[in-house]
Amino acid sequence: MESREILSHVDHTLLKACASWEEVAQLCREAVQFQTAGVCIPPCFVARAHEAFPGLNLCTVVGFPLGYSVTQAKEAEVRQALAEGCNEIDMVVNLTDVKDHRYDRVEAEIRRLREICKGRILKVIIETCYLTGEEKIELCRIVTRAGADYIKTSTGFGTKGAALEDVLLFREHIGPQVKIKAAGGIRTREDMERFLEAGCERIGSSAAVSLLREELE
Repeated sequence: MESREILSHVDHTLLKACASWEEVAQLCREAVQFQTAGVCIPPCFVARAHEAFPGLNLCTVVGFPLGYSVTQAKEAEVRQALAEGCNEIDMVVNLTDVKDHRYDRVEAEIRRLREICKGRILKVIIETCYLTGEEKIELCRIVTRAGADYIKTSTGFGTKGAALEDVLLFREHIGPQVKIKAAGGIRTREDMERFLEAGCERIGSSAAVSLLREELE
């Protein structure tokens, strides 16, 4: 797989707690130069990034990384991110509701954020490292019914990142309109190729550009 093709599927990502504006700006410059799918950055940098890089596809996170913010807080996060120029939202499901099997609440929250996002892209992070197989399958069904655009494996802040077996499980249980994003621990070219070949449309990675840039410069 050609490097440019790989990068066209990458959300170039920087979500560490102590990220600086200069680091975010460098991430954005790299995304423009190497034509990644976009960048995924902390919410506090969205407005500044949109002003500095107006043509860049911006993604941010909501309810991140633990997911147990109340729905109204997540709604406010989404509205502000969209108003400040964000095109894509990666939300974390409420894992406490998942563990209590209050799936109606999980679905209602995703539906609500889907309504607010309107024509923008909504990705749902289910944090697979904390879930049983049955919970993963149920969330595939919920994400499909709620009309989200993507199901995403991980925040990258859990006990484990993306796993190929989860991507294959998603493919079996999501609807045809739902795409897959893998994130967390994807740090080699071989990893990226394997996840794309398994059916991922997007990969969240902080390492992709540094791994592939030598070939492209």
